[in-house]
Amino acid sequence: MFLAKELTNFVTLLYNSCMKNLNIKWIYLLVLSIIWGSSFILIKKSLLGLTAYQLGALRIIITGIILLIAGYSKLKTIPKPKWKWLFISGVLGSFFPSFFFAIAETEIDSAVASILNSLVPLNTILLGFAVFKIASTKRQILGVIIGFIGTAILILKGSELNPNQNYLYAGFVIASTIMYAANVNIIKRYLQDVKPLAIAAGNFVFIVIPALIILLFTDFFTSERFNNPNLPNALIYVVILSVFGTALAKVLFNKLVQISTPVFASSVTYIMPIVALIWGIIDGESFSLIQGLAALLILAGVYLSHKHKA
Repeated sequence: MFLAKELTNFVTLLYNSCMKNLNIKWIYLLVLSIIWGSSFILIKKSLLGLTAYQLGALRIIITGIILLIAGYSKLKTIPKPKWKWLFISGVLGSFFPSFFFAIAETEIDSAVASILNSLVPLNTILLGFAVFKIASTKRQILGVIIGFIGTAILILKGSELNPNQNYLYAGFVIASTIMYAANVNIIKRYLQDVKPLAIAAGNFVFIVIPALIILLFTDFFTSERFNNPNLPNALIYVVILSVFGTALAKVLFNKLVQISTPVFASSVTYIMPIVALIWGIIDGESFSLIQGLAALLILAGVYLSHKHKA
């Protein structure tokens, strides 16, 4: 009994020591990678019963309801000068990307959309330096370049495996990555002292009504849409996407930006393609050995882009 007790104490001590030494931002990064990496397959499945505009609007509306209920009390803590940045952050970080990714996935695979999303860290560094005057280290830049090379290989190989896909629609994803990059720099520079839940709720104060107006101008509220046999499953996917992929993930991401650097936070887009590719394989999408090697390059880029002093 004495030996068992001592062994238990030792294991507990070892566990506590490991948890103290484990950097919490890496946990945030991993959890967000799994959540957002799974979002692309959820978008793909939702589009089986909804149009891109219906999906984007419903995603914003459902997420907005959740966040405004959960974070209503936090809105009162937001200083008035911060509201303009919350508006810009909401438009760039949530409103347009919700529609753009849905539109893109009407023509390109979910895994390809996730791969293209890996441009976010590169754009974060470029915008951070050029517009927001946020410095990046040589190591971070090297990490982004290596990760970008891995991403380029994934894109090129993906185009070979899927020659019938319309890659012009990739422009919607690329545009979203620029918006995401601007958003992460805005949060770091202007919303650093605002609670993560308050940021998320404040974002959706501005974009829920426009999303509802857009939904009203689609054919969502017609008998033809409600008679669609794919609609029930599509709505389930949208709810899951909204609760986890947007509402929860937004709060976690805002916190990650505040406790790390913009480049490290945006590095979540380097791990997401790996998760998305796994889902893609399960769903019957093509994957090759070269893409696997490219994924390793992406992971190397994540490691190098981590700034220890952050």
